[in-house]
Amino acid sequence: MSEIDKRNRLNKEPFSYQTTKKGTVVIYYEGKQIKIVKEKEAERLLAKIKQVEGQIKEVQLLLAKITGNFKRGNEKLAKPQKGNEG
Repeated sequence: MSEIDKRNRLNKEPFSYQTTKKGTVVIYYEGKQIKIVKEKEAERLLAKIKQVEGQIKEVQLLLAKITGNFKRGNEKLAKPQKGNEG
């Protein structure tokens, strides 16, 4: 695992999740919702989390992997575009 999280960012526990009544998993990064996992994929994720229950870094790694590479540094607000002038 040390090769995956070289800068120890997962120790800060940036990811959290919430399970809805319907079995959907909502994943948050630093308090902001970033992904909703549904149906079979949600079931698989919850099963994996249950296997590593109590191992905070392992749960963080699972959440990070399922969100994919969502953070690339280009999350800045878009510039306002001018309306159609034609």
